[in-house]
Amino acid sequence: MLAMRRELQQYRQSGPMAEAAVADPHRLIQMLFEGALERIAVARGAMEQGNIRVKGEKLSQAITIIDGLRTCLDHGKGLDLAEKLEALYEYMSRRLLEGNLRNDLGALDEVSRLLREIKSGWDAIPQMLRQAS
Repeated sequence: MLAMRRELQQYRQSGPMAEAAVADPHRLIQMLFEGALERIAVARGAMEQGNIRVKGEKLSQAITIIDGLRTCLDHGKGLDLAEKLEALYEYMSRRLLEGNLRNDLGALDEVSRLLREIKSGWDAIPQMLRQAS
């Protein structure tokens, strides 16, 4: 049983890495959104269960991903939008830190809603414009 769990974990880890290896830049950003949302969801569950270690690890990982999204912003194209997204990403990171410190599920839910909203806009970019991103 332990070997099966280890193999399942290796599969879970290799799946996203394999996809990232062949993904276009647009898909990579989608994967970052998905990864942040997944980690916040796991942290939320850990918070509800009182698992401080997992909560902290997953929120730290989510903040790292959000920081990665921030560094991917292209200030050369759409400067106003890039500046607004940068401020929003910084706000989300702060809210996750606060949520972690205060065990505030509302902060995690707020950041998840914001990420889903941005992701839905990103997902809606027409295929013909994705090549330019």
